[in-house]
Amino acid sequence: MEVKKSLGLAVIGCGTVGGAVISQVLNQKAYLTERTGLNLQLLAVVQRSGSTTAARKGIDPKLITENLDEVLQNPAVDIVVELIGGTTTARDSILKSLAAGKHVVTANKALLAQHGAELFAAARKAGKALSFEASCAGGIPIVQTLLSGLAANRIEALYGIVNGTCNYILTEMIRKGTSYAEALAEAQAAGLAEADPTLDVSGGDSAHKLAILSALAFGKKIKFDDIPVQGINNLEVMDVNFGRELGFVIKLLAVAQRKENTLSLRVRPAFIWEDHPLAWISGPFNAVSVYGSAVGHTMYYGRGAGGSPTASAVLADIIATGLGCSQAWFDNLSLWPDVTEPAVQLPVEEIESRYYLRLMLEDKPGILGRVAEILGEYNISISSALQKELPPDRVDKEGVPFVITTHLAREGNVTQAMKKIESLPAVLEPGVIINIIDEHAEAF
Repeated sequence: MEVKKSLGLAVIGCGTVGGAVISQVLNQKAYLTERTGLNLQLLAVVQRSGSTTAARKGIDPKLITENLDEVLQNPAVDIVVELIGGTTTARDSILKSLAAGKHVVTANKALLAQHGAELFAAARKAGKALSFEASCAGGIPIVQTLLSGLAANRIEALYGIVNGTCNYILTEMIRKGTSYAEALAEAQAAGLAEADPTLDVSGGDSAHKLAILSALAFGKKIKFDDIPVQGINNLEVMDVNFGRELGFVIKLLAVAQRKENTLSLRVRPAFIWEDHPLAWISGPFNAVSVYGSAVGHTMYYGRGAGGSPTASAVLADIIATGLGCSQAWFDNLSLWPDVTEPAVQLPVEEIESRYYLRLMLEDKPGILGRVAEILGEYNISISSALQKELPPDRVDKEGVPFVITTHLAREGNVTQAMKKIESLPAVLEPGVIINIIDEHAEAF
């Protein structure tokens, strides 16, 4: 293929993803040129002071520098690829790069979720593109799907399993009946969870990705701090098992739903029916279900993390930038948070869902009737009830587990009802509330 143009690259960061990107640029150079007509030239690798990562990975020492300003003065550098993460140095690096007239590719979900409007405004002022496919679901091309493949659709809902660490832990709890702590330890031993897994297991990582995807799906500016977030770190295997008995599978879901003129957003453990396609997603894999007005239900599945899969998404952005696609999307689509109106995000109390409720009760007559009576007072209709029989010695110590599933209910009502139920003398410990997510109704 005739080479259309030479594209100069500067990569900031040479960790797992940065190293994988550089490796693919260098080792697949001929193939990428044959496929795209672009001649990708690695011109610089910028790393933090004192780091020897790039040298250890066999990168030409002449390309390694700690001086980003010097790199940005090079007119041959067309694209800066930011892969250091965080929201301070990375933010400064991206703003400097745009101001210097460089396109930017990033995988930085936290930065985009919290400072996206500022960064896109800077890109618009510079007349350059800011691309971020790798920020949301590793190697899954969900961003380009929303920008182009589903451009004809009014997006009605989006459900995502977008954190591989959490999905691995939940898969272990489901399949082996292990506790959360045991499953987390297994994930860490397998290299699938950080030594400090807080950002993943608390739901924060998924919330960053939900904010980005929702902004694109609905064409609204999302306020990250207004997204209700709950992680898996307090989940008990008892509830995982009870859910299975009822036909459900537990997943950490990032959920976005259009509700008339509002958006209902949240990240939390939720039960989905075992025959829903998302229930099949196991181990460290990610998947995103998108419901469009014309296409109906579509689902995108693949590896949500790791050097090579994430590098695949970064390279896709580099190619799209080199071919002019990224700039065309940025210039013409009205989806970017620097130009869109703020979303009206539904308060957590107004969220409507079905719910799983679990109580530990003393084995006394009348208590179940009183629980049902309180639920009725808050306009909560019972869909099913499950009471587990335990040996007498366990009942005396733990109480009797009683599980209720509800029909559609307002979350504020559910939390108030649970608070009143917990005040009953026969209720031995705080109750458990878990969303039940039904299949979203298609538009046709």
